[in-house]
Amino acid sequence: MRVYLDNAATTPLDPEVFEAMKPFMLEDFGNPSSTHAHGRKVRSAIESGRKKVAELLNCTPGEIIFTSGGTEADNAIITCAIKTYDLKHAISTPIEHHAVTHTLGILAKQKTVELHHVKLDAQGHVDISHLEELLKSFPRALVSLMHANNEIGNILDLQTVSDLCNQYKAYLHSDTVQTMGHYRHDLKVLKVHGMAAAAHKFHGPKGTGFMYINKDKKIQQFVHGGAQERNMRGGTENVYGIIGLAKALEICYREMAEHEQHITKLKTYMIEQLYENIPGIEFNGDSSNLDRSLYTVLNVSIPESEENEMLLFNLDMKGISASGGSACSSGASTGSHVLGAIYPNSQRGAVRFSFSKYNKTQEIDFVIEKMAEIYKVAVKN
Repeated sequence: MRVYLDNAATTPLDPEVFEAMKPFMLEDFGNPSSTHAHGRKVRSAIESGRKKVAELLNCTPGEIIFTSGGTEADNAIITCAIKTYDLKHAISTPIEHHAVTHTLGILAKQKTVELHHVKLDAQGHVDISHLEELLKSFPRALVSLMHANNEIGNILDLQTVSDLCNQYKAYLHSDTVQTMGHYRHDLKVLKVHGMAAAAHKFHGPKGTGFMYINKDKKIQQFVHGGAQERNMRGGTENVYGIIGLAKALEICYREMAEHEQHITKLKTYMIEQLYENIPGIEFNGDSSNLDRSLYTVLNVSIPESEENEMLLFNLDMKGISASGGSACSSGASTGSHVLGAIYPNSQRGAVRFSFSKYNKTQEIDFVIEKMAEIYKVAVKN
């Protein structure tokens, strides 16, 4: 048996998405910038996809810019918003995705902006009161806070943050890579200026994503060389990637309630089984709090043990794919910057299990059995 529980890193492609993409791989190959019939057909498909994404998010098609993924979108929004609006201060946290922390770190090192970190509570949640203090001191700052953390699953109250940023005239960017397709976003209500998303996190293809740029807070062009993507991102579009992204998001919205219910049951069951069968088990961040964390992510904290160093390797050898930290660092030997920031002195082991609509209860039982074998404890029936 082989079990895949690393869906926060990437999800399997939905077969319905593949069928939507296939004609644009084999038959409809025209360049969407060409004015002849082959090109016009492909251009129409791209714009239909853009319209569908905008409809689902309750924004206008012109506010959706397709990219190569979440990392490009994060980089572009942060860098171009700072340049466009001549922002001198940036507010973020040390537990953002590296696409954000590294980008802001470089800009701070270049003295383009002064970087300020919001305090976190013991579970890794943003201290909203401290955020407001920073906004009072540095209005018109760039604020970059992820909607949900990709490692520990903590969810941010993005509505409250957006209201605060609007009050202090800050530019709000949010990495929504882990929540897009799993939660609904109403961009007529949410006062976010820029958001990043990646298709492969919600059963779409790798190598494509999008950024939402509020029409009242436009940013400068960030890839030069062509007029594609509303003169924002030069270069021939990833046509079948865009088609797949739009179809994947459509499916997610169509089946969201059903999938949330199914995955939440799996996560709840795994929490119960881990507590029952692995002595001393805890959970990192607010991962086990179903009301304040992603239903798709469970970050497990394991008591200090000689088995922890080889845990991911041993799980892999026993047929289980999981992660030790950030999705984009799966398999890396370096420690988690997220857990390091929240638990700087901890010697406990950590493994992130992340679920999708394709996982089953029998797979959770298999994982518990193998975890018990690794830590040499008996499974309770």
